[in-house]
Amino acid sequence: MSSTSIDDLLAFEEEAAPSGPPERRSRSGPVLRMLGWAAALVAVLLVGLRAVGLQISLPVLIAGVLAVLAVRRVTALLAPPPPSPAGARTPPGEEDGSYNWGARDALRTAINRWEWPLDWSATRPERFTGTVLPRIGELADERMRLKHGVTRESDPARARALLGDRLWTFLETPPRRTPSPRDLALIVAELERI
Repeated sequence: MSSTSIDDLLAFEEEAAPSGPPERRSRSGPVLRMLGWAAALVAVLLVGLRAVGLQISLPVLIAGVLAVLAVRRVTALLAPPPPSPAGARTPPGEEDGSYNWGARDALRTAINRWEWPLDWSATRPERFTGTVLPRIGELADERMRLKHGVTRESDPARARALLGDRLWTFLETPPRRTPSPRDLALIVAELERI
């Protein structure tokens, strides 16, 4: 069960500025590692080139190795995330990667998690009752818990008063047919008012 509320999805918080002086080890670690790799590659290339009888200037060789390692580091930082393994199905809420620019939009992902179950439950009310309705109930409980400190289970009388008769009946009595998008919009509006 997710502990994210509707308010959390729409909230914006700026990241706090790092406190205290920056640590030198965190900046020097990758640089020292890259210099170590460069020294090892230069030594291997120098020995290999001399073994086949080629002469190359040491500063040119060092500059070339450093340039290749720098380009490799930059491309690794800019590369999109790796694709999912073959045969693995894309989880609900994840896009197919057709417009992936390396970052996921959390709100879009949350919307997609709802869109898929709503789509496949449109023709079968039992799917709606078994999958979507419990999620809506969890949202209602979470909103009441955060705003009023109660859930339907902990204090049914107060929860019923907070939800209102229409929303309470919807959550407690499974509908015989899948609600229309307009009905769901009204239910979401009532949830927002909690």
